[in-house]
Amino acid sequence: MAESESHLVINDELAVPLSELQMHYVRSSGPGGQNVNKVSSQVQLSWDLGACESLPADVLERLRTSERGRITKAGVLRLDCQRFRDREKNRRDCLDRLREMIVQNLKPPKKRRKTRVPRRVVEKRLQAKQQRSEVKRTRRRPRLDD
Repeated sequence: MAESESHLVINDELAVPLSELQMHYVRSSGPGGQNVNKVSSQVQLSWDLGACESLPADVLERLRTSERGRITKAGVLRLDCQRFRDREKNRRDCLDRLREMIVQNLKPPKKRRKTRVPRRVVEKRLQAKQQRSEVKRTRRRPRLDD
């Protein structure tokens, strides 16, 4: 699924309106010949998560947690894309990366269930400690008690 004219389609039920996203184009760093000084091909995508109404609150919260390094103090998610020399390819790359981030946070993570250590494992560990203690005890100098 790709983007429609006015929405970034996430799945059959969810779509983010492109009006919620701000895209700025700046000069890209790296190699590119003489053209690199004239063309603004890097895309900087900004998305104010506080003003987002298109995603459920739990998905937004998981997104805030998993992508906290990309979110400013004001609650704006920032993505910089400059993989390609072409502005449109970088724009699509940015939107694809954003879609992938959202898809990864759609499902809540599985709860961790504590596992019980089997009694035999505990006994084996204690027995090994006892044996090691015995080895060290027999290596000691004998005490001279008068």
